[in-house]
Amino acid sequence: MNILLITIVFAAIFCVLVLNFYFRVRVLKAYKYLIQNRVDFNATDIFSNEKVKAAADRYPQHADYIYIFINNIRRSVQLASVLIILITAFVAILMFSNS
Repeated sequence: MNILLITIVFAAIFCVLVLNFYFRVRVLKAYKYLIQNRVDFNATDIFSNEKVKAAADRYPQHADYIYIFINNIRRSVQLASVLIILITAFVAILMFSNS
């Protein structure tokens, strides 16, 4: 039973890592586009919908890439949180297993 739990958690960790890497690559592509086009906003604006909308209003021709960048950053942070929870579960299974 412990082997099954460890395998499931390890597979979930691997899947989340792959997804996280995928979203980080997409973030870097969108960031490169925004830098090349001199679109500027603060790092604190990422988690505020009003500030993201204000940045998109300032740069309407680049609004799609702004939203792509912001959404992928948010997904990457969410996946990192899930990854921490899965790693904690993996460690807890290893610590409390009888074998």
